[in-house]
Amino acid sequence: MSLLTQAMIFERYGARTSAEKLSEALGITKAALYNQISAGTCPVKTYLDGAKRWADYRDVAEHFDRCRALAA
Repeated sequence: MSLLTQAMIFERYGARTSAEKLSEALGITKAALYNQISAGTCPVKTYLDGAKRWADYRDVAEHFDRCRALAA
């Protein structure tokens, strides 16, 4: 996993990324993100904290690194 990618995600979204910001980063609607989470097909691991859903910035960065590797 690239430290540069991690730093960029951390700078833009913080240590944990809300569902709203995650859907923005993935280029999908929030509804589509929740559909993927429900179906178990979301490419980024998420978790609940209270009533809100979050993703760790390292998991978001890992997803982007995987996408870059597949494109090469």
